[in-house]
Formats: sequence, structure tokens, C-alpha cells
Amino acid sequence: MTFTVTHAERDDGGVCLRLVGELDLSSAGALNTEIDRLAANGERHLLLDLTGLTFCDSTGIAAFVRGDNLAAARGGWLRLYGATGRVDRVLQITGLADVLRYQPDTADPRSPSAR
Repeated sequence: MTFTVTHAERDDGGVCLRLVGELDLSSAGALNTEIDRLAANGERHLLLDLTGLTFCDSTGIAAFVRGDNLAAARGGWLRLYGATGRVDRVLQITGLADVLRYQPDTADPRSPSAR
């Protein structure tokens, strides 16, 4: 399955990236490139929609952590939402769900539960 990453500006600021397909060694570079591009354009708040993500390996996890570190260095954040099945399980097992304040069905990272 191919991997795609698209983005949309959020009305309340920041950007939502929608990930579709399999995030692995062959596709993590595309996510890193998009995060780098957005950061270079001054974006500090990144919301990643994982509802279309069917697989995520350790390089995908590393891309999430890298993106969060990049955003945090600029006073921002990276948040995840919408993972299901194996992707949700990977987030839980690795502890990344806690680190990135992952909310399975909360799309608003400014809600009190996501801060």
C-alpha cells in the first residue's frame, strides 16, 4: 500500500496532516520532509490524523518523536489522533500515546484533555 501525507490549515491555527497507508522505512522520509517544510514556514502546532494509517513501524514512531521535538523547540507541539487497530496498539505499547498526549477520538488538541 502506498503512503500519502496531505495537509490542511486549521481555522484555529496550526496544521492538520492526514496520513494514509503504511508508515515505514520507505515512507517516513515523506512525513519528515512535510514536517520540515511546515516548520520552515513557521508552523509550530501540528495535528496528525491517523485514521487512514494502516501500519506504523519504528521509523514511523521516530518520525512522530522527531516532529514533536522540532515543534517543541519552537514553542509548539505535535499531537496524534484517530489511530485504530495495530497503529493504536503500537502507540500504546511504545508509550508514545502518553508522551504525545494521544487521544484516540479527540481531534481538538487544545481541549483540556489534550494539553
